[in-house]
Amino acid sequence: MSSIPAGPQETTSTPLTQIRDEKGVTQSAIAWSGFFFALLQSICTFFAALSGLRLVIGISSFALSAGVTALLDRLHADWIRIPMIGLALIGSLLNLVIVAQLRRLRNRPSSQWRQIPLSPHKIRMERAQVILSIVTLVLIAVEEYLHFRWRHHF
Repeated sequence: MSSIPAGPQETTSTPLTQIRDEKGVTQSAIAWSGFFFALLQSICTFFAALSGLRLVIGISSFALSAGVTALLDRLHADWIRIPMIGLALIGSLLNLVIVAQLRRLRNRPSSQWRQIPLSPHKIRMERAQVILSIVTLVLIAVEEYLHFRWRHHF
């Protein structure tokens, strides 16, 4: 006798692979939801710590605010202020002179044949140096003006 049924096979039960797929989807959903809730907890912990940190910063800034004015008066003393302004002035002027000399040498007719075009990065850096030097000179002028206005001497 044959063990094969004569009629068409009906599959009323779920195949094993489909059960495994559903189990994998369920496990994946559980894992991702666990990750999501851990992430939420971490964000909550971060903001709770940040809130405490803001409180500490606020209290310390309030406590130090009285001492800051005394510190600023000591740092604004002429023995610190004048050398710092001198160094900033010399550095920015030297930087402008060097950039001007580079441009003058680069634009000479005798050096045109050996010139390699500058990269955009070098052009940007040169412009940034010029801008920062000019900003430094402006800040020195503003500081000296305000110092003269408030202290009545340079």
